[in-house]
Amino acid sequence: MSDLPRLRIWEDPAIRRALSWYVAVAENYRPAKFRIAATLPTPLDLASSGEDALWVELDRLTPLFLERWQAIRAGAPLPTPAPGPSLLELCRALSYRMLAHCNFCPWDCRVDRAAGTKLGACKLAAGSRVSAHFHHTGEELFYRGTQGSGTIFFTSCNMRCAFCQNGDISTDKDNGVEANPRVIAAMAWTLRREGCHNINWVGGEVVIHLHAIVDAIALLGRDFTPKPAELARARQTKADRFSAFDERPAAAAYNGKFNVPMLWNSNFFVTPESMKILRVLIDAWLPDFKFGPGRCAMSLAKTPWYWETVTRNLALLAEWDEDFTIRHLVMPNHVDCCTFPVLEWIAGNMPAAPVNVMAQYHPDNFCDPASDKYRPQYAGIARPPLSAELAQSWHRARELGLAFETATFDGRYAISL
Repeated sequence: MSDLPRLRIWEDPAIRRALSWYVAVAENYRPAKFRIAATLPTPLDLASSGEDALWVELDRLTPLFLERWQAIRAGAPLPTPAPGPSLLELCRALSYRMLAHCNFCPWDCRVDRAAGTKLGACKLAAGSRVSAHFHHTGEELFYRGTQGSGTIFFTSCNMRCAFCQNGDISTDKDNGVEANPRVIAAMAWTLRREGCHNINWVGGEVVIHLHAIVDAIALLGRDFTPKPAELARARQTKADRFSAFDERPAAAAYNGKFNVPMLWNSNFFVTPESMKILRVLIDAWLPDFKFGPGRCAMSLAKTPWYWETVTRNLALLAEWDEDFTIRHLVMPNHVDCCTFPVLEWIAGNMPAAPVNVMAQYHPDNFCDPASDKYRPQYAGIARPPLSAELAQSWHRARELGLAFETATFDGRYAISL
């Protein structure tokens, strides 16, 4: 058991309720979803079956998965893993089929990224690049805990946010080091054994790397142990490799098998097909909710269909009774058009969801007047938010009765119980 459950943040009943499954997996009281998925066999020959048949099989197995998940949440033991193909391998097969006509996100480019002869909105072929992986101590307290969130940063993005605070990662598809699924799995394996409370898949945007991430998760669900060469390749992007971390294999296991909650840290510009795959693999979700329903997503991020996509996906999390928290970044001159509509939608559709109403905005990427990349059309967001804008945002969240204060001001809760 780690110090995570002893942090005072869990005194907030909204946080306890929203993240109960996540904590149970983080502390190895329960097996992660990927371990449950590995116990559900499929009779299909995944290599020879058509994609339509694979989707039908996912639809058949998902209710069985959910039934088993609920039983395990209530204390039932984890069944023995399937000896042959399982729901875990089915998800991997489907993600690679999608890659061949890429529809991971709503751009629906339909390019064959496996062939790599034509690129879509994310500018990627089949390869995935990792910029860095490390113990992240800057995430929300319930994710960073005392040992950090095991963060793996992927490059490139499917949105074009002018203000992106990871602009070097999101706008440069060649940033970082190419990593195959085995190396990515080695990163996750190492971070968890070093004590991280979760594996935090983040970018850029992660859904454009769906195939590589699902493949890595499938490996971890089948007792993957990295080879020395894979560990050496993974170490190339270990941002905290000069820090000393004691390996604790027993603290990374459920019933002797590797275990860790998977955290999907995403802009949530994701298709329903991707959501269906992720549903049976992801233990906790950390979606951004950036823009209101007007033109801001187009003018600041060149992203159509933003509001309808993100609200649809958030509604799915609530309908599915998933563990999740929401982030909203307060931007200068966008309180009325973005912050207020976002907070009002959350209050009207999922009022109990914990929300981090973030004050961390600073001008970056194409919005920083001190940068050579600065573009004058973004002058309206070329400054930090005013204290009055932040106060208005928090006041509105308070008026709406949102569960935002603990997540937003979590430094108050860093002391252990």
